[in-house]
Amino acid sequence: MRRRTALLLAGLLALPLAACGGGAAADPDTITVAYHRYGNIQSVETWMQRVKAQYEQANPGKHVKLDPVVAPESEYLSKLQLRMRSPSTAPDVLYEDSFSINSDVAAGYLAPLDERLAQWPDWDQYIETTKQAGRAADGRIYGVPLDTDTRGLWYNRELFADAGLPTDWRPRTWADVLDAARRITQRHPDVIGLDLALGKSEGESVSMQTVEMLLYGTPTGTLYDERAGKWIAPSAGFTDAMRFLSTAIGEGLTQSKAQIADAQYDKRLRDELARQGKVAIRLDGSFASGNWENAGWTDWHRTMSAAPMPTQHGQPPGTVTLSGGWTLAMSASGQKKDAAFEFIKQAMSKDNVVQYALASGNLPARADAAADPRIAESNPLNPFWIGLLGNTHYRPALPEYPKVSEEIQRSVLDVVGGAPPERVGDEWSRRVAEIVDPANTRAG
Repeated sequence: MRRRTALLLAGLLALPLAACGGGAAADPDTITVAYHRYGNIQSVETWMQRVKAQYEQANPGKHVKLDPVVAPESEYLSKLQLRMRSPSTAPDVLYEDSFSINSDVAAGYLAPLDERLAQWPDWDQYIETTKQAGRAADGRIYGVPLDTDTRGLWYNRELFADAGLPTDWRPRTWADVLDAARRITQRHPDVIGLDLALGKSEGESVSMQTVEMLLYGTPTGTLYDERAGKWIAPSAGFTDAMRFLSTAIGEGLTQSKAQIADAQYDKRLRDELARQGKVAIRLDGSFASGNWENAGWTDWHRTMSAAPMPTQHGQPPGTVTLSGGWTLAMSASGQKKDAAFEFIKQAMSKDNVVQYALASGNLPARADAAADPRIAESNPLNPFWIGLLGNTHYRPALPEYPKVSEEIQRSVLDVVGGAPPERVGDEWSRRVAEIVDPANTRAG
């Protein structure tokens, strides 16, 4: 679901590539690598070309056949899974969304990496929380994190100063966020006080970027209890998140209901309004500024800053963020796992991780790469966003999650339509229990 920039790694050319065939699978000296390629977004393409050249130079006689999966991001997983169903078409290495790992492990597509990682000194360089991205429900690691992101509150310093709010804003509670939005909209009625992902067309952003950023900041603190293996339903925290949204929408602090219903709002209007100074606060990801840069708003840092999202009442740990990210994984059916892991190690060198972050606009998952001066130079707020990784959360990437997420989005639409948050919370709990089975839920 994350938006990506179309920046290119300087000095590298993207070459047209053919899909892999049986020849590569049969050749003991050739591994295949599958990844996402679509439209003008070439950052993964050029990065893969870079790693291929490095690997072949470091391993004379060994070859890499790149296998781009040409599809929108929403279709990438299903097309990749088609390749994975047969050993004759399964790639040796795949560019895997961390969100997809559990479903692909359940289908038997991925090979565990724990023993290999234990022998790789660079694994110790990874930020501890980012290792969660590649861990499946069975506790084993199936993907090496390439990048990550975090989420928080972007805000317009000029609007804050004009409303008498601190330009180094650090809200302590949800009430502080709402109060700041109120003060600015009272002074500037044409400004959106609090921009949130709320529309039907925004899909998973509504679940992860809005509701779960609230839910994980409540005393309930989670959507799924990993230790107990149970979904939290009914959930007092979920109902509180619905109350927050009901208040913000009901008081006119968010974008209008017409804008919420507009399928083009997130694609076009949201960034343009921010650029025009018409948005005071925006709950969004670290990657937002990359989109602004890509659209030509290169001096965004003159007006925009960021603050951590606070917990509901300021209770420990005080702030909340969620992360996603891409990994490199190995096919379970591949017969060249040693060579495949050598490619992964080459790809995940510190410099390659830095180069990928610079091209994609995302954050490095390696601590030494995150500390590289080029990361801060590329974006003055990157150190802030990286600093949130110490206390980040990942979505419960379980087979039931997509349906649970659909119900989260349905609940938000009900709140937008004016339904009482208590009733919305009750109905959501009932529908979740139907999806996962009541025996797999507990109250929280």
